[in-house]
Amino acid sequence: MPLLKIETTADLSEEKKRAVLAALSPVVAAILGKPEQYLMVTCARVAMMMSGSYDPTAWGDLRSIGGLSAAANVRLTQHICRILQEHLGIPPERVYLNFTDVAPGNWGWNSTTFAQDK
Repeated sequence: MPLLKIETTADLSEEKKRAVLAALSPVVAAILGKPEQYLMVTCARVAMMMSGSYDPTAWGDLRSIGGLSAAANVRLTQHICRILQEHLGIPPERVYLNFTDVAPGNWGWNSTTFAQDK
């Protein structure tokens, strides 16, 4: 149920997308303490400007039911920035990340929400 959505101006071949997703998924799951089978990661190319420049940049939005904390968010930021730099050439200072802790009743899955007993 965690979702990491990455939007970037970097060129994204299918091979690069798959490599970024494959690198991000286990790291994010481990830091959040969540099974990777519930984690969703997306990566898409978008039009974006940062600091008045069209240089490669990225925006990440991570939502999760629990697992987020000040310490976890720092670790997530370090690892996500490193992966984006390694795979897409985006410097860490050109990456913004947002972290949102979602209430279980506000996350739907499998015809119900995570607040409901299965």
